[in-house]
Amino acid sequence: MPKQVYRADVLVIGGGLAGIATALELVDRGVSVVLLERGPEERFGGLAKLSFGGLFFVDSPEQRRSGIKDSYELALHDWLRFGELSDADVWPRRWAESYIERSVPDVRDWLYRRGVRFLPAVNWTERGYFVPGNSVPRFHITWGTGRGIVDPLVAALRSGTTAAELVLRFEHRVDELVTKDGAVIGCAGHTAGGEDFEAYAGATVLAAGGIAGNLGKIREHWAKSLGPPPEELLNGSHLEADGAMLDEAVRNGARVTHLENMWNYAAGVRHWRPRFENDGLSLVPGKSALWLDPGGRRFCDPPLVGSFDTLHLVERICREPKKYSWQVLNMRIARRELAISGGEFNPELREHKLGAFLLRMLFGDRKLPQELIANCPDVVTATSVAELAAKMNKLIGNHDVDAERLAAEIADYDANIDRGAALQNDDQLRRIAQVRKYKGDRLRTCKNQKILEPGAMPLIAMRLRIVTRKSLGGVVVDTEGRVLDEHDRPLSGLYAAGEICGFGGGGIHGRRALEGTFLGGCIFTGRRVAESIARGRTSAGRVA
Repeated sequence: MPKQVYRADVLVIGGGLAGIATALELVDRGVSVVLLERGPEERFGGLAKLSFGGLFFVDSPEQRRSGIKDSYELALHDWLRFGELSDADVWPRRWAESYIERSVPDVRDWLYRRGVRFLPAVNWTERGYFVPGNSVPRFHITWGTGRGIVDPLVAALRSGTTAAELVLRFEHRVDELVTKDGAVIGCAGHTAGGEDFEAYAGATVLAAGGIAGNLGKIREHWAKSLGPPPEELLNGSHLEADGAMLDEAVRNGARVTHLENMWNYAAGVRHWRPRFENDGLSLVPGKSALWLDPGGRRFCDPPLVGSFDTLHLVERICREPKKYSWQVLNMRIARRELAISGGEFNPELREHKLGAFLLRMLFGDRKLPQELIANCPDVVTATSVAELAAKMNKLIGNHDVDAERLAAEIADYDANIDRGAALQNDDQLRRIAQVRKYKGDRLRTCKNQKILEPGAMPLIAMRLRIVTRKSLGGVVVDTEGRVLDEHDRPLSGLYAAGEICGFGGGGIHGRRALEGTFLGGCIFTGRRVAESIARGRTSAGRVA
């Protein structure tokens, strides 16, 4: 069988959100595209398709309708401070400035014109622990979760295009970039069936994701400040995010920065319907749950509470000799506060069931806690502290959790609640009280909920591990999306968008992300690259 050869104005490698946005913008501008995706067609959209669908916008219509006053200056101040970007982060900072300035017209409004809608209540994530985070709520949840973003864009990409304008090929793995006279002119690879192929274009866009799906690379680039990586890591990304194209970019002269910066989560549990080895789910942990070390002692320096600083949670847990943790809560807390990130476990949002979604917000989620208890191998329940401690030890296979110590931790927390608001002296309770002042969080956060309360039983313990999600570093690109070498010179014919370029500049976020900036970053970088290529076209099939 002869080798398949594809030709177009632009070659896009990767069919995640960044690749889709790039291809759609190019086709809309009359530029022909070949898009190659390593996975099967049902995974078109990548990790974005499985995500919760939150996006970071600044001074959006949803914020203004809620009376939230936001601005470019405030958002940039928050971004640079929370990410701890240095003076050396020239390209990341330029991308951050541009994204903050243009997030509403270039991402939010662009999506809105294609039928994407957002919940009216803006969520407040990453408020900050020791380093201040989002000064105001900026996390906009998509009606339909990640699918509510991906599906309309895929429909638009397929609609009205001809074979001359767009070629989509799935199960096509790229093995190498092809160069001529120092310029990247395409790629070569093989299909899932073993057939070889080549693709040629005037410009090649890398949109193949980062390293979060490759636990070997995660360990290789693990930040030294966190100590050795955990022996047990969960994969919260997908296997296609293995860093292969990042390595190929380096082989062709690209500069890579900040791979030690990763967006991992602290509240990971094993998926009971795993897609691959070490498949993990990221819980949205309840703020009213007690977060405990491997021995069952409460973290108290300060108490750990979710949604304030994701990196701090990971750093604190990784200071433990055994780098995992526990959360202890009860059924009442679980129904009101517990969630799993992504569209898979949020069917009301994913399937646009407004009535069911409102009922869940008002009365809590009765299905998810039961599903976790019945299926998740990292969850145990009990009717007493002694029974809970015994089951925790049995689950982990040791005797680290002392029942008397665990009982004392719970009793101390509950006694603090019993003293009343005027005399409560616990940082977790103070943070819960502050969270409940914002109407967007009040319904989803319990008020002074004790752990040992007869009407709130049973007790629940969840063994939590670090779960990967996103790379924050990657190949360095200028603000046109051109891949740069060690001397800041563009590599002819090579561009990058999305996670593979750290969502802009080789690490737009710095050490921490303000959340919602991953999906938004994929769209923003993809559109920016496409605009740059379209402007630079000089003749059919060639790009300057």
